[in-house]
Amino acid sequence: MKGFAMLKIGETGWIEKDRPKCGPRDAIVRPTCLAPCTSDVHTVWEGAIGDRHNMILGHEAVGIVDEVGTEVKDFKPGDRVIVPAITPDWDSEAVQRGFPSQTGGACGGWKYSNFKDGVFGEFFHVNLADNNLAHLPEGMSQEAAVMITDMMSTGFMGAENAGIELGSTVAVLGIGAVGLCGIAGAKLRGAGRIFAVGTRPVSVEVAKKYGATDIISYRDGDTAEQILDATDGEGVDAVIISGGGPDILIDACKMAKAGSKISNNNYFGKGEGEKDTLPLCRVGWGFGMADKDIITGLCPGGRVRMERLADIVTYGRMDPELLVTHKFKGFDKIEEALLLMKEKPRDLIKPVVLLE
Repeated sequence: MKGFAMLKIGETGWIEKDRPKCGPRDAIVRPTCLAPCTSDVHTVWEGAIGDRHNMILGHEAVGIVDEVGTEVKDFKPGDRVIVPAITPDWDSEAVQRGFPSQTGGACGGWKYSNFKDGVFGEFFHVNLADNNLAHLPEGMSQEAAVMITDMMSTGFMGAENAGIELGSTVAVLGIGAVGLCGIAGAKLRGAGRIFAVGTRPVSVEVAKKYGATDIISYRDGDTAEQILDATDGEGVDAVIISGGGPDILIDACKMAKAGSKISNNNYFGKGEGEKDTLPLCRVGWGFGMADKDIITGLCPGGRVRMERLADIVTYGRMDPELLVTHKFKGFDKIEEALLLMKEKPRDLIKPVVLLE
């Protein structure tokens, strides 16, 4: 089969590979809608997770089941499915501790385009199909569904980990697709005032639709100082970090109240200096004693997560299709869509590739 792959750090291309084999509890899926991710950009052009050779990229897909293993009960060939970006091993020790995304070690639930061929192939493998696939609801567009697989799941996780309570004041740093979903998640959890930090006009428009009450531009001065001024020096109850470089952690610590939560779902593709570190603001963090919790997380995956997010879409709580600004048609357009994600023109939030 054909696939679009990372050949090595800084280089991509089309390759031929054997069709994946299906285990007794697994499935083989043919993609019908794909979306490239900023994570793919970090992986290829920043070498964020180390070198990978001839690894098919991509982890956001909707598709049609082509083959199932002998022990699969709930899916059959021909079923249209949502495939989560994170496909944990559900019988692992990490799941029993409550961290399914971390099966097999840190970020181990992230298999596609990490240590396993991703979804940018003519076929791809899904481990534990009954646990890691969800049926595509009747009437839901593929464009909306493919946004559930990672963008919604990651963005909503940011709001969940931030412990947002009714009336909380929240700041969302970065309003790409994940940050925009963080805004929507914060609103659904009952936030009062929501600051959205970003400048891209197309994202600002969607941020307001999803529930942002205030737009903060880093071009107008120090982001943390602007939010502190707007809150009469109090700061915010919760910060969701969904973009930015290493220094974004300093901004988050400065604008967070004592006793608040800083929820990070940003993929730090690189750090600083020889030790590859991320900085904290000593004073802003209350010298390490201000009860400012920094919580990290990897996009939750699995069937139940996809089904619940699909219900949010089905019952009109959020329209993730607003994230889709560019549509391509045809398998050969995957490369163009990924390069667009790398270049990030001002009118882009998220591209998708429709294969049928």
